[in-house]
Amino acid sequence: MIAVACLLLYLAIVKQYEPLLLLPIAFGVLLANLPLTGLTEEGGLIYWLYQGVKLGIYPPLIFLGIGAMTDFGPLLANPKTILLGAAAQLGIFTTLTAALFLGFTPAQAASIGIIGGADGPTAIFLTSKLAPELLGPIAIAAYSYMALVPIIQPPIMKALTTQKERLVVMEQPRTVSKTEKIVFPVFVTIVAVLFVPAAGSLLGMLMLGNLMRECGVVDRLSKTAQNELINIVTIFLALTVGATARGETFLTLQTIEIIVMGLVAFAMGTAGGVLLGKLMYYLTGGKVNPLIGSAGVSAVPMAARVSQKVGQEYNPGNHLLMHAMGPNVAGVIGSAVAAGVLLTLMQ
Repeated sequence: MIAVACLLLYLAIVKQYEPLLLLPIAFGVLLANLPLTGLTEEGGLIYWLYQGVKLGIYPPLIFLGIGAMTDFGPLLANPKTILLGAAAQLGIFTTLTAALFLGFTPAQAASIGIIGGADGPTAIFLTSKLAPELLGPIAIAAYSYMALVPIIQPPIMKALTTQKERLVVMEQPRTVSKTEKIVFPVFVTIVAVLFVPAAGSLLGMLMLGNLMRECGVVDRLSKTAQNELINIVTIFLALTVGATARGETFLTLQTIEIIVMGLVAFAMGTAGGVLLGKLMYYLTGGKVNPLIGSAGVSAVPMAARVSQKVGQEYNPGNHLLMHAMGPNVAGVIGSAVAAGVLLTLMQ
């Protein structure tokens, strides 16, 4: 496990794969597997910090910061892209079924499936509630695949689309008013939490952060959520999650199965978004570029940037970033709702 920790540190520092997350996770793995420290035992430093994961405190605070940093304008400018975010959750439910087939319990299968949402905080939130014994491998898989978005997604995107589809130039999105941006988080909170109460902590904090960003009267709070708060919580969350990856539970066949199924979940989520994008392409008479469907996974904004990059490989003058941000932020909402549904069904 010390070797695993060093490998993760190498990937974070040298390869710069999600270093803000992977570095503290790797150091948590290192600390948890050094003997006689007592850090993870009752009364130890990591034991107390882990209570924020166990009690479900850290992931919603991360969502607060994400909300404060996210512009929902592209989604509001083109509301139908929320369907692409929903389609990208396909990987969650197909992988859940596969995990059940392999003998995992329903709670464990749900926790493995959520990797397909490409949303680390959501994966940690759900797993800490349903299958805390799998938290280490699931968290490491989720964040690793988030870091590998630019490598995993392009081959899938190219395989499922034609060159004609990839060349589509989408119309400039309309301008979204400030009133719309203020009303949206309030509306989504009311509707989503009424239908999926278990998603209230994640969605509520996401929308609170976004409301603070858009209302213009609490700039100090918004900036704190975007910077100091989310950075502090990320350190605590990543360090303690990494510390759950102890040798006796991590170095097993089960961990390999989780990592493989996590990759399948992520690939299926990408494919689901692209395939619905193709359907929209045909239904709109060629006005939707299917590449933006891959951004339906909630790795914000990396997945949207990948859509932009692949699109420009075929048409350097094509600018898909703002269009891809619509399904990208919809994916954040979608993964939180999916987690709430699974939490309701499995508890």
